Parts: sequence; C-alpha cells; structure tokens
Amino acid sequence: MNNRFRAGAAVIVGACLSLAFGSTLQTQTTAQTPNPAQKGAPVTPVTFHATGTFEVKVVTPQADDQAAEASFSRMTIDKQFHGDLEGTGKGQMLAWGTGAKGSTGAYVAIEKVSGTLKGRTGTFVLQHSGTMSRGAMQFTIAVVPDSGTGQLVGLAGKMNIIITDGKHSYEFDYSLPETP
Repeated sequence: MNNRFRAGAAVIVGACLSLAFGSTLQTQTTAQTPNPAQKGAPVTPVTFHATGTFEVKVVTPQADDQAAEASFSRMTIDKQFHGDLEGTGKGQMLAWGTGAKGSTGAYVAIEKVSGTLKGRTGTFVLQHSGTMSRGAMQFTIAVVPDSGTGQLVGLAGKMNIIITDGKHSYEFDYSLPETP
C-alpha cells in the first residue's frame, strides 16, 4: 500500500470518527415508526433514549483490489458497546478523501449490532453516511428498517456518536413495540 493511500485513509478514518479532532459529533435524531406488520397485529411503538460508551477498532486491510485510486479506502469496524446497549458491532466502511488534513471526504458503512438494549436481546443493522468539508463533519446513523431480530423486532431510530478527548460515547433515540 503506498504512502499517499495510507495518508488518505488515515485522514478519512480520523475525520469520520473524529479521532484526530477530539470533537463532538452529533446526528439528527428522529425516531421512525416501525413496521407493525412484522409481528401481525398493529402495536404502538414506545420511544426510548439509550446512552453509553464504546470502544472501536478500525482496520484497513492490506492492499488488494480496493480501488483504482489511492483516495479510496475500505475498512472493517469492530465495536464493543457498554451502557444501555451491551454488545458488539461488526461492519464495513468505504471512505474517500482528498488526502489533505481537514479537507473534503465522505464515508458510508453498514454495521451489524448484536447484544442487549435495555434488557431486550437481539440484533439490528446500522447504516452510516457521513461527509466532511474543511473540517466540518455531518453524518447520519440510522437503524435499517426491519433489520431487528429477537426481542428487537420492530426497532427503529437514529444514533449519535460523541467523541471527546479520544473517548467514544453514543446517544440512541429509538422506538420499539410495547411488548417484545
């Protein structure tokens, strides 16, 4: 892997996760109404707020056929969630950037979360989308509709990631049917 590619990948990962900036990033939070057809009879969703911390490990695989241009990078994501959400997250991220620190870049990712959310066990999938323009980051992390399993069937919502002094935390506004 050439040095230009490594530098570009490091800038994008740092920008996307704010590891280099130590800033606070937030997304808009709007709970979505789950699909009541998943369990048969319509049920009323209940809105919740979950908070906690997490550790994340981002790995850039060795050079393969990632992309023709060095400004693209593909990474794996491994997370360990604590707090109201106890579990793991595993995902894939694709990022692009100019390679200049604080410059323009973008990322998308899909992450499968497995664990217990305030006493309810199952899995769900998060869809990430983010852009950075001259150091200003905007991103959205939303639950993929109908991705909840187990006691998390019908889960909908959006997650905020907050990074302060290199420490990661989350705020998760979500809705679930009243009964698991």
